[in-house]
Formats: sequence, structure tokens, C-alpha cells
Amino acid sequence: MKIIIVGDGKVGLTLTEFLSQEGHDIMVIDRDPKVIENVVNNFDIMGINGNGANYDVLVEAGAEKADILVAATSSDELNILSCLMAKKIGTKHTIARVRNPEYAQQLHFIREELGLSMVVNPEFEAARDISRVLRFPSAIALECFSKGRVELAEIKLPENGYLAGHRLSELYKICKEKVLVCAVQRGEEVFIPDGNFVLRAGDKIHVTGSHSALAAFFKSIGMFKEKSKNVLVVGGGKIAYYLAQHLAESHVDVKIIEQDEERCLHLSEMLPRATVILGDGTDPATLQEEGLADCDACIALTGIDEENIIVSLFAQSLGVEKIVAKIDRLSLVDMVEGLGLDSLFSPKLITANRIVRYVRAMQDSGDSDMKTLYKLVNSQVEAVEFGVRVDSFYTNVPFKDLQTKPGMLFAAIIRHGRVIIPGGNDHLEVGDSVIVVTNSSGYIKNLEDVFE
Repeated sequence: MKIIIVGDGKVGLTLTEFLSQEGHDIMVIDRDPKVIENVVNNFDIMGINGNGANYDVLVEAGAEKADILVAATSSDELNILSCLMAKKIGTKHTIARVRNPEYAQQLHFIREELGLSMVVNPEFEAARDISRVLRFPSAIALECFSKGRVELAEIKLPENGYLAGHRLSELYKICKEKVLVCAVQRGEEVFIPDGNFVLRAGDKIHVTGSHSALAAFFKSIGMFKEKSKNVLVVGGGKIAYYLAQHLAESHVDVKIIEQDEERCLHLSEMLPRATVILGDGTDPATLQEEGLADCDACIALTGIDEENIIVSLFAQSLGVEKIVAKIDRLSLVDMVEGLGLDSLFSPKLITANRIVRYVRAMQDSGDSDMKTLYKLVNSQVEAVEFGVRVDSFYTNVPFKDLQTKPGMLFAAIIRHGRVIIPGGNDHLEVGDSVIVVTNSSGYIKNLEDVFE
């Protein structure tokens, strides 16, 4: 597919990397000639220096024949205008990044009335993911499929835990719950395991199941934690605003520390149910004075990765049960995980995942449709949800009689609202949703790609 990316900042660069790896014809537009030079040298793509909302620039970029244009500059208005111009020129699908909270209630109008294919808000998406983890703090990260009917939780197995040393085939005997371990990260290695796989302490495992099954699973292995009820947020940016809104709806006490006085006043007006403190959230004395040690969770959301790491480590030293940090530089992730910090979020990755899912859905020509896509384990693993639209060679046939490609695993089936953790005798039916986990070096855009 021919894809134009306007703005090659954090989101644009991540998207350029993902989509170029999948073999798409990428054209990048950016005002900064150094950015264009770097991206052209690092990836097998083309680039144009200029304004992505300028008619002549878009024509030069080939908008008339483009399949998708993604506008991800730092200006919401420029992104919307770029999409409108491209649509008029002839681009089939347009996606705009819109971050301003003032537009949050208007996203449906922007998409429907202005003819945009998709509107993405990275900070809103990140806040939603963080709030999900705070409701289930036993997990490092938590992804949802089929409108929350199935969840995929990431946990780290502790020393002397219940599961270390056991084969996955023994899992049901230990916890008596229908869950499935669908991916394991051990050091730098990643496995899509079978029943003979033996777990070790320190493994990061990804487990699928219904919410109730996962809760019971965590209780049975001694890792269950009650949802966070008292949360301290360091940094009062857009993510903090959206997160406080989410948590207030769940009756969670939220305190935000922000060092910009004008921003504090704005947050106080916008978030009447949150406590907003003017202060330096990276100062240990301030954190202790505001009761960090007594909080259930600490969320580090400043604009500087290093500050978020320092705040998280200080919270860890005080024994705070749940710690979440925003990290944009992926090169820091491995270093931070070695320090015991696991719940790390990157708005740019969340946004890139959503857009990649949309792009793949546009390519789909098979008997299934892609509903959800998550990249896991530093993008080495994908969890993809498909809907089964029509009868095919793989429907109504037991899984044991089907040949799948290496590195593919069926993690869950959703049928009439019921969650099925599949075994060899289970099968797919028209109307099902199915979750596939893969570490394939390629990628899957429909269910046909799963089978040999």
C-alpha cells in the first residue's frame, strides 16, 4: 500500500519503522530537512521537506494515488487540515492525531462530519491503558479483546512462586482456572510455548482468560492485589488529565503534583474531584510530604523519561505497591526493567499499534476481519483478534486436524459472549472471534495467514 506520513516526530518515526518493515511504500513529509534526511537514510522510503497541509506538497507526495495518509504533527489543526486536503486530492483513507483535550468530546464529529477515517489521541489511549492496569494491579500490563470479555495479562514470576518449575500442561491442576499462557519472555528470548514448556522464576508470561478467570488465577498463585484506590500522579500533562477523569469515574482518590502554576489552576478547574498540588514532583521531600508512602500507586508522567525513572525508583524504595512510568525512549526500557520497574507505557507505541491495525485491516481480503492488534515484548510478539465472517477451510474443523505455521497459537475464542480457552478438540464457527498470538517474523492480516 502507498502510505503518506505527515510529521516524523515520535509517533511518525515509530509508525514509519513498523510500516516499512511490513513492505509498504512509505512517503514522509516533514518541515525539518534533517528529519527527512535521517528517516530516508535509516529506512527504505522517500521523503519530502515541506508543509503537509500544502496542496503542492501533497500532490508531489502522490496524495492522489495514496491509500492512506497519517497526519501526526505536533499541531492538531494542521493534522486535520492535512487530512482534509489529502481527501480532496484523492487519498482513500486519512488518519489524524488529535491530542487537545478541548477536542476530546468532538472526536466523533471530527471523524464523521469531516470525513476522516480515524482520529487517534495518544494521551487518551495511554490513560485508558494505565487505568486498566490500576484496576488489576497484579499485572504489569493488561490488554483487552472483544470489548473486555477477554484480557491478556503480563506478569513476572517471582522467586519461590507457585508456577516456577512446572510444565504448562500442569497449570490447570495448580490453579483450576481456564487460562492460557500464550507467550513467555525469558531474558532476551521469546517463546510461544506448548504444554511441555517449563516455567522459571523471573519469566514474564502473558496469560489470556476472562477477567474473572484471571482474578481467580492470580489468587490461586498468591499474586492477587486489590485495585488501586489512592493514586499519586507526578506530572500534570494531557495523560494525567485523562487518567484523572478515568479514575474519578471509578471513585479512586487522585492527587496530581505539577510544578507549573498556570497548569495547576487549569487542572483544578477541569478536575474538581482530583487534588492538584503545586510543587516539584521529582523532589523527595515533596513526594513524602504529599503521602507517597501511603499511596496504592504512583504514576510518573513528566515529559522527561529520566525523571519518570527516578520518581519510580524512589516510590519503589518507599514500598509503593504499584508503579507505572511513561517511557518514550525505547532504548531505556531494557535498562529500567533490570531495576525492577515493569509497568512502562509509551503513548507513541500505543498509537502506532492502533494505526498498524487499521492499515492491515485495509489490506484484508480473506474470510475474517481484524478487530484488535497489540504488539508485545518490545514488538517481538503480536496478539491479534479476528472475527470469522464466513465458512472456510478452517471452520468446524478441530484444531488438532489443522496445520498452523510455526510460532502461532490460538489463545481464546469468543462465541456468543462466552470465552473458550481452546484445546485440540475445539473449532472455529462463523460469528466467532478468535485471538491469535504469534512471534512470526512476518505478520498476519487475516486468519488464512495462520495456516500452512
